[in-house]
Amino acid sequence: MRRYFVESSALQSVGYDEQTLTLELEFRDKGGVWRYDKFPKREFNKFIHSDSMGRFFATKIKGNYPETKIE
Repeated sequence: MRRYFVESSALQSVGYDEQTLTLELEFRDKGGVWRYDKFPKREFNKFIHSDSMGRFFATKIKGNYPETKIE
């Protein structure tokens, strides 16, 4: 999956595959890359247009979708 660099203090890059509803987030400061499954496209659009992707992640994504750390 191709990820795109973003301007965020928490995130380095973001990728999304709308066919598999998969979100990938690369975190700054050695946080690694995490995959979030069953992530709806409408939520992805809200996420990338949010005022703070880090805050959106903490309140709307983390713990709410199946997640896997990938290397």
